[in-house]
Amino acid sequence: MTKPAKTIEKLRTDKPATIVAIGDSLTYGWMVRKGYLDFLKEMLTEQYPKNGFRLINKGIPGDTAEGGLHRVDPDVFFYNPDCVLVQFALNDAFVGYTPEDYRLNVETIISEIQGNTEAEIVLVTSSYIGENEWNRVIENSFYGSLENLARAYHLSVARVHEHWKRWVRGGGNLEELVQSDGVHPTVTGYRLMAEAVMELFV
Repeated sequence: MTKPAKTIEKLRTDKPATIVAIGDSLTYGWMVRKGYLDFLKEMLTEQYPKNGFRLINKGIPGDTAEGGLHRVDPDVFFYNPDCVLVQFALNDAFVGYTPEDYRLNVETIISEIQGNTEAEIVLVTSSYIGENEWNRVIENSFYGSLENLARAYHLSVARVHEHWKRWVRGGGNLEELVQSDGVHPTVTGYRLMAEAVMELFV
């Protein structure tokens, strides 16, 4: 498992690290009292209590990878981060971006971040939406693109959807993880999302 080693090394010191999370409503924390970044902050604080890190939420509900590309300058470069969490996919699929469009936009985000900062990049998959045709398309064509990009650019991947699947296969009920729309996580779903990301930081 590839991990953001330089960021972990900095988190072990008392020199504050900066982590920016750019994404859609799953990064934002849609319609919940506690989103994945809130849980992740707690987990990182427990793991690295001496580091006064910043975890900056740049999630925008409804956004796509193309939208994220247009705002990497003000929302990422501005903070000169040590690490960037990049999470897009579901909106891209639902509004009609092709898998190739998505791959190209995410790849350009990666190139822009690498060309303008020293930040490590963690690609974050989105939620698991059940055993259906939409989920197969998203996993194969969109999350699959993230895996391919991670191999090409030697990046870390937080496999949120796989973590959710393991929880469900272990006896959990998928309905406990998603709100009534069947897509956005509940507080429990966001906690699992944070766990999947946190696996890369220990």
